[in-house]
Amino acid sequence: MSEESDSLKTSPSVASLSENELPLPPPEPPGYVCSLTEDLVTKAREELQEKPEWRLRDVQALRDMVRKEYPYLSTSLDDAFLLRFLRARKFDYDRALQLLVNYHGCRRSWPEVFSNLRPSALKDVLNSGFLTVLPHTDPRGCHVLCIRPDRWIPSNYPITENIRAIYLTLEKLIQSEETQVNGIVILADYKGVSLSKASHFGPFIAKKVIGILQDGFPIRIKAVHIVNEPRIFKGIFAIIKPFLKEKIANRFFLHGSDLNSLHTNLPRNILPKEYGGTAGELDIATWNAVLLASEDDFVKEFCQPVPACDSLLGQPLLSEGLISDMQCDDSMRAMKSQLYSCY
Repeated sequence: MSEESDSLKTSPSVASLSENELPLPPPEPPGYVCSLTEDLVTKAREELQEKPEWRLRDVQALRDMVRKEYPYLSTSLDDAFLLRFLRARKFDYDRALQLLVNYHGCRRSWPEVFSNLRPSALKDVLNSGFLTVLPHTDPRGCHVLCIRPDRWIPSNYPITENIRAIYLTLEKLIQSEETQVNGIVILADYKGVSLSKASHFGPFIAKKVIGILQDGFPIRIKAVHIVNEPRIFKGIFAIIKPFLKEKIANRFFLHGSDLNSLHTNLPRNILPKEYGGTAGELDIATWNAVLLASEDDFVKEFCQPVPACDSLLGQPLLSEGLISDMQCDDSMRAMKSQLYSCY
């Protein structure tokens, strides 16, 4: 027999295998299925310029831009993931792309926050009651993120652990298409925040956190309600304000101890009794359980090594609206005098 015949005998082709032996093709990823109600589809069209008939075309356009302009960026290109960025920037392709790049740039530039980011690593923060998400949305459909800085004891863990817990919560919330359209509301209770505790939130931390919320994360912050703020908060806000865009700054509402003022924005039926509401006592256990049940998802997303080829070098990571480190240094020198002047 010829060598060719011998080769055929010793190296059978796929065609010679039985059907049971044929390798199965890899499953295709599931396509996007919209979970928005009819009312939310209408809201997204009116407020976000999202047209259902063009949605997948817009996603593909953003995907093509990522592949062309950032070919080495290690990022998901799934329809549902990219939609978060389009919705956050009202389907402006260029701004959505910049937000996506900023999102990954922020994660690369602050390893203290984003390394090993998973719920089980933050049990101390979660159990302290520093933050939770209220079980009921506001009348606009916004989830309410409740933050209580007085629950943090600085000697137990650094402030960056609180920031990690906030980021985990935002990541979990933004998985919902409802949240992508409606946005969120923040309720911050500054009762009992002392000068020593406030000094941990300096200009460097302020710049980083606000930079992420404004330019590095695909979420719409519709309002920030501050309650029980002490005199020291004037100093805290003096640190924060230079980093805020005007639109966001105008969404800050300071209520002091006047819960009636709070109730004009957040109705009593969605608030716990700690804030004059009728929705029972503040529950932290339910949201903690939601986060801890998502452990595997966070491990997959945040606990994997970054590919060596993943690079953003030479690319504009952050928008011009973010303040330089030099300005942060100047603000740091002035910070203590700002805080002490409030007393």
